Amino acid sequence: MGVEQPTDDHVQGGTKEWTETRVRALIGEIIRDLMPGTGELAPEARLIEELGFHSLALLELAFSLEDEFRLPTIDEATARTILTVQDVENYVVTQMRTSGRFSGDVAV
Repeated sequence: MGVEQPTDDHVQGGTKEWTETRVRALIGEIIRDLMPGTGELAPEARLIEELGFHSLALLELAFSLEDEFRLPTIDEATARTILTVQDVENYVVTQMRTSGRFSGDVAV
């Protein structure tokens, strides 16, 4: 049995120390891994029209983000306002900032 090595996430007391920069970068990685299309991953890229997300892929993205960042379940009304990569980033960052989960505020 091997010992799991720490990742580039800083862990203190068993909890990840998040920064806004790290959160935005990880969101990009998650979107890139889950996007069905081959579009350019830019902040203004539209999830459905440019990146090829369909309803099932959008649900998978939402679940992945909720799990990774320990977010509350997103309601349908809010989900309908998240149209671009930047919308996804802003939603997650706002949720984390509201819950006081950043180890420091790093403006991006």
